[in-house]
Amino acid sequence: MRNKPHPSLKKLAQHIRDVLGDKKCYLVFAHNGTGKTRLSSAFKDLGKIENEDTGEISRDTLYYNAFTEDLFTWNNDLDGDVERFLGYNDDSKFFAGLQGLAIEESIREFMYPHAVFRFDFDYDKARIVFSRDVQIQEGGEIVNKKEENIKISRGEESLFTWCFFLAIVRLAIDGHESYNWVKYIYIDDPISSLDDNNVIMLACQLAGLIEESDMKFIISTHHALFFNVMQRELRSTKKVYLYKESSAGSYVASSTDDASFFHHVSLLKELKSAADTGNLYPYHFNGLRSLLEKSASFHGYVKFTDCLRLGDTDEDERLYNRMVNLMSHGGYSMFEPKPMVPDNIELFREILARLLVRYNFNEALFLEQVEGDSHE
Repeated sequence: MRNKPHPSLKKLAQHIRDVLGDKKCYLVFAHNGTGKTRLSSAFKDLGKIENEDTGEISRDTLYYNAFTEDLFTWNNDLDGDVERFLGYNDDSKFFAGLQGLAIEESIREFMYPHAVFRFDFDYDKARIVFSRDVQIQEGGEIVNKKEENIKISRGEESLFTWCFFLAIVRLAIDGHESYNWVKYIYIDDPISSLDDNNVIMLACQLAGLIEESDMKFIISTHHALFFNVMQRELRSTKKVYLYKESSAGSYVASSTDDASFFHHVSLLKELKSAADTGNLYPYHFNGLRSLLEKSASFHGYVKFTDCLRLGDTDEDERLYNRMVNLMSHGGYSMFEPKPMVPDNIELFREILARLLVRYNFNEALFLEQVEGDSHE
């Protein structure tokens, strides 16, 4: 039976709230540009209730997304290049009642597997100052020194912000009065700028926190490794692949509960659907290149065009290589798309058809896109 399309992200957000009635976690995989961050905002907004008498707004969702990261701002001390710190917007309910909660120790506990830098809070000025222990040579001896007011890397900043969030989640799970309003925890793509080792550790760390809590969690990501680790670590979880129907503009959350999830197969289905309908844009070549590179890596090839070769002498291989390289490095945006020109549409279809012939994918995969996926 076909998954029911949702005409808007607000409708999908309400559907997620309904599904979470008997599930602990709702896990979403979706490509960039699908609407993951907007979905998290729509879900959060559904939990806002205004008191008609006082005008006060109550909330039920603690969330981590791009807006959460924007609550933190670097001051690099451009004049003196000495007093560097990470400021945070303490007007946000996210930081409500932090002072006196000893949250630093909780942050350090979550950070321990990931990073070794130090940090100190200045609650009065709403800032965090970072430092690092270094070893230097003095008089022929190696001595330990503390390097103050350091600028941490983007990856380290992402880790710190994430561990800050986990410490607040811990307070919410423990029922602390500053966060007793939290019923749902929504997490959108917490793994920016992280290497695979940290992604795996972060996913396992988060899964452990979810399993020991009674909270309801919604997690969305475009990162296949993070998704796969989470779906294997969690038990009471609804797992879906979210995509947008280009013709109707609606959103479909296709269940992956009953089968293994393969990122490249989901991407292939999207590209095949776009090629069949002719609803193609230049940025689809980025997806095609990503698919070819993953296929080449899996089959042990050096060049992605090796996946397109149909014989020892293939005159079209050089053309396909040039076209995919050109179109996937053209700076084409999926947010202001222009339709692909007819000649490029035909070339795209030829390249995709080569891949399908070479590896003989099951045609039933693409019939599901039209006739319906497994029932949610």
